[in-house]
Amino acid sequence: VQLQASGGGLVQPGGFLRLSCAASGSISSFADMGWYRQAPGKQRDLVAVIASGRSSQYAPSVKGRFTISRDDAKNMLYRQMNNLKPEDTAVYYCNGKTWGYGLDYWGKGTQVTVSS
Repeated sequence: VQLQASGGGLVQPGGFLRLSCAASGSISSFADMGWYRQAPGKQRDLVAVIASGRSSQYAPSVKGRFTISRDDAKNMLYRQMNNLKPEDTAVYYCNGKTWGYGLDYWGKGTQVTVSS
């Protein structure tokens, strides 16, 4: 399964973006799916994760502003980002972790820049 993220761009502080991640195959093979981000010079950090049962968890820095969702019928992962801040600027990656061995699948990142 290949993952491809899209929807990034340049947005002003306080603005919003919706990221999408399209899978080339069934995402039902993923127990968990998540969004990570990596700012220049920093490590890649988990932003949000959603399980197949739809329970989700968020990093404290984005809780209340970001919403993660998945549509297994369409093999899509989404993230709505509201009230964006300059510190949200990063390359965002979608991830799928399989059942059982927990193998990680990564999509190519999409750049999000929050700046006035």
